[in-house]
Amino acid sequence: MENYETLVDATNDLMKRGYTANLSMEGDTIDDKSQDIHMTADDFSIDEFYRFEGPSNPADMSIVYAVSSPKYNLKGIIVNAYGTYADDSSSAIQAKLHHYMVSQNLHGSDRPSA
Repeated sequence: MENYETLVDATNDLMKRGYTANLSMEGDTIDDKSQDIHMTADDFSIDEFYRFEGPSNPADMSIVYAVSSPKYNLKGIIVNAYGTYADDSSSAIQAKLHHYMVSQNLHGSDRPSA
């Protein structure tokens, strides 16, 4: 994975690498509104993620996910808050995103297998 200075740097590079769909979380789906696509947790994979903290305010925290879906033949970006302003949703989408972040940052025997 790359190491980006800013959220803008990350999204610009991901777009250059083909992650062009502008995705949003809407309850239990991730949506590409321009194509009227509504993906469930089983419809996409998380390829990469990057966390950012605001330079002047640690509460200003965001995360960028690069996701792909062979089912819908798309690659896109989700930008979401974490920490204080995070979505409290208990949906399968949030569970999948959280599980991926945790499992990618654990090492060896600590890493869950699913």
